[in-house]
Amino acid sequence: MKRFIVFASLSILLFGQMDLPHRFALKTAIQDTTLYSGLKSNVIAEIKFQGDSLVWLGTGRGLALFDGQSMYAYNTEMGTLENGSETYGIPAGGISAISVQGDSLLAAIATDDGTIQMGGGLVFSTNSQDTNGVLWEYLSQPVDNPEDSLVPFGKGYFKQLPVTVPQANVTYDASLHTHKGNQYAWITSWAGGLRRYDFANNIWENVPLPMDNQIYLSTCASDSFELADDGKSILKNYYLNPRDPLDGGNHNHKAFSVLAYGDTIWVGTANGINRGIIIDETVNNESFNCINWDHYSYPRDGLSGNFVVSIAKQSWKGNLTIWAATMNAEDPGEKRGLSYTRDGGDTWNVALLDERVYNVMAVDSLIFASTSNGLWKSLDGENWAKFSPAIEKTYLAMEQILSNTVYTSAMDKRDSTVLWIGTPDGVAYTSDIHGQSWNIYQAEYDSTEIYAYPNPFSPYNHNQLDNDGFVRFHLGNIANNIVIVDVYNFAMEKVYSYTHDRQSDFGAIKWNGKDAAGNLVANGVYFINLNFSSSQNASTEDHWTKLVLVK
Repeated sequence: MKRFIVFASLSILLFGQMDLPHRFALKTAIQDTTLYSGLKSNVIAEIKFQGDSLVWLGTGRGLALFDGQSMYAYNTEMGTLENGSETYGIPAGGISAISVQGDSLLAAIATDDGTIQMGGGLVFSTNSQDTNGVLWEYLSQPVDNPEDSLVPFGKGYFKQLPVTVPQANVTYDASLHTHKGNQYAWITSWAGGLRRYDFANNIWENVPLPMDNQIYLSTCASDSFELADDGKSILKNYYLNPRDPLDGGNHNHKAFSVLAYGDTIWVGTANGINRGIIIDETVNNESFNCINWDHYSYPRDGLSGNFVVSIAKQSWKGNLTIWAATMNAEDPGEKRGLSYTRDGGDTWNVALLDERVYNVMAVDSLIFASTSNGLWKSLDGENWAKFSPAIEKTYLAMEQILSNTVYTSAMDKRDSTVLWIGTPDGVAYTSDIHGQSWNIYQAEYDSTEIYAYPNPFSPYNHNQLDNDGFVRFHLGNIANNIVIVDVYNFAMEKVYSYTHDRQSDFGAIKWNGKDAAGNLVANGVYFINLNFSSSQNASTEDHWTKLVLVK
């Protein structure tokens, strides 16, 4: 049974009184013609901080940023980009991963071919704080040539199944990393596996992970290799293959999450967690550039499940904890939840069992888990409290996140401490440790028009909040406090009505698809009458819009 605690004593210590930082890194962002004012998508899966105040967002329709004052989305680059080409726009697609290091930013693009997801490449910049416009280098999605069945790494070569297409080769996570003065980008791309980009030499390297049955793999030790007839040293008894085990492959070669720091790299896959120690040194005139891997999995090592979708590092009072969002993969005994180790992987513990965790994040003593049921927080990994769904409670506000799901979270401590969340229904931030009121940003299709969205609307699929689905009504310009909402069926019979007072009621103008008796209405066309005043000193009037409801 989960135990809940209240974090009241932390509110003064951890959170300041200002919602926004005082410093602004991108004061002239609106002058950049590659930017669009506002969000283009409400789906927010990535949140990263850079510089004094920049907040980068990975959305369902590209890259967005908040410059400390306003929200912007990058316009789409319409032309075809070649590998290594420079651009001020971003290729079309969703942003599946972002990594920031100093002035550098790497973002991955995900697209589809109508049937299956595919990698759309990556963009990288060393001047991503430039107020005159960010110049990006485009890196096409890394794939293998058909003849790349034997590739170099570590002390020799290893055998692999070449991944020659971008389909199912989507970069879900990335980690910029500097080691021994060299900058690298580590990416995990599911069927594309774990790869490392060497910025000094502009090359991608395939990185071998342990096979499913291996608990340890060394690419550094000479006795891990055997001499082939052509004189090449080949990694013994090893074959990199991301296909399913029944097809001769390994789930541990399907890489999904990555975290690199110092001489250590953690990689989450469909078969557990891998800790790598990077060796980059010269000993007795012999050069080493290799990795020694330890492989942890369910049930042997105590993870809740083998599908690892997020990894985070917590440093607090001299102690290091690695947190992982672990899901059930194949074994019926696996569970969703969190898995964590405080001793570098020797032992593992679990928390938040049966919660579908999308992302885990830790700052100082606090741990945050973004889940399908909301955002959870903890001080010790054992006692957890959950935030209520985000709603804006400032005077006359009508913004609300109509979803329990939180995809990601991030805590900004550059000035006053601010907590950010990304959801399927927008992005929100708060300086209140209890999350009682949020500032919310959502996409607006037309800021002055009156409309219902989504439209068509399914109460079983759209905007799922506390066991109901909602359609939101956008009012455009509103000048008075009282909004009367009347819903009529196709026969112009009133099925539902309510009054929203903007001075005392908080949240969106919305409807859950139910009639006055609390029953879901039938499929069909509905007419919505919204009564309010759209200009100062004007009387209230009726504003009509049409909605198609399909269960």
